[in-house]
Amino acid sequence: MHAAGQQSRTGFAIPGSQYKGRGAISNPGNRFEESAVEPLDDGWGTLSEELADLPPLATQLLREKSRTALTYNDSPDLGFDRSINPYRGCEHGCIYCYARPSHAYLGYSPGLDFETKLMFKPDLPALLERELSRPGYTPRPVALGANTDPYQPVERNVTLTRQVLEILERFNHPVTVVTKSALVLRDADILARMAAKNLAQVAISVTTLDAALARKMEPRAASPARRLAAMAELSRLGIPTAVLAAPMIPGLNDAELEKILLAGANAGAKRAGYVLLRLPLEIRALFEEWVARHFPDRARKVLALVRETRGGALNQSAFGQRQTGTGPYAELLQQRFLRMVSALGMERREGGVASLDCEQFAVPRGTQMQARQMALF
Repeated sequence: MHAAGQQSRTGFAIPGSQYKGRGAISNPGNRFEESAVEPLDDGWGTLSEELADLPPLATQLLREKSRTALTYNDSPDLGFDRSINPYRGCEHGCIYCYARPSHAYLGYSPGLDFETKLMFKPDLPALLERELSRPGYTPRPVALGANTDPYQPVERNVTLTRQVLEILERFNHPVTVVTKSALVLRDADILARMAAKNLAQVAISVTTLDAALARKMEPRAASPARRLAAMAELSRLGIPTAVLAAPMIPGLNDAELEKILLAGANAGAKRAGYVLLRLPLEIRALFEEWVARHFPDRARKVLALVRETRGGALNQSAFGQRQTGTGPYAELLQQRFLRMVSALGMERREGGVASLDCEQFAVPRGTQMQARQMALF
């Protein structure tokens, strides 16, 4: 997973050979940088020659020293108040990912750096066990992968997500998983045991049923067909599953909303959710660049429709509006969702999260003794 050779530099234009197989097509500087670096040709054409045949960007896996395992929030837009994120950055490369701007806090670009410079937290399992063992800890459903996907490709070898699930199972702690990866089936044994106690649910994001569009939007995520197959297998094993049509992009994939929900229902999903495209901070420019490159014939229309759902801007950050937008177009999308969910006999995903059982939580006996011993220090 470690990079060898040329890597991206924040602020540099990236030649096509390097962003091949990635979502973003540039690596802009982040909002915290005081200066920007731009490549300058010496007039002899040497710069273009040097950049012409660079290899595709490799993935770097970097250790991060964590201080806590659980991240808390008080957002009224979310159905959970705590989450666990084993990774920062995501190799799936989804161009629309709302987590991209968080990479700027690490000194990296929300562009290609977000997809190629991934942080993993080897201390996470030990920290989680310690936090759950603290006297007075009150259990509530924890969201696994609320920021970046817990089953992105590097998880296959690093296994942090599985280690987290093993701890949650030992503590009988309720968990919700959100992913767009079929790798979640690897941990179906744990999830099935937890689901039998009403301690686990899985939501799978299906942005489009068009494999070609998915390859452009989310180049290293599982194909739509594999996600639906994973959903069907999880459902067969008795693991409550939801389908997330997220994000819906006006003029690009929003016409598929009903088809996505129907496909999810046919795969066994009992609950559903959707989110309207959000373009906070650096994502705005990244998305504009991406849609102009891949869909030059309708880029202006797509952006105009996004503005129509966001009060004339490309983003709204106000609570109650971030997920669903405003205006007639956004309201129609919501009505379509509610009508289809009702017709399919599905429930909205938020209610399912609240139904998970928190009463079974208990600190394992051996862990209790360790916690008391550590309290002496």
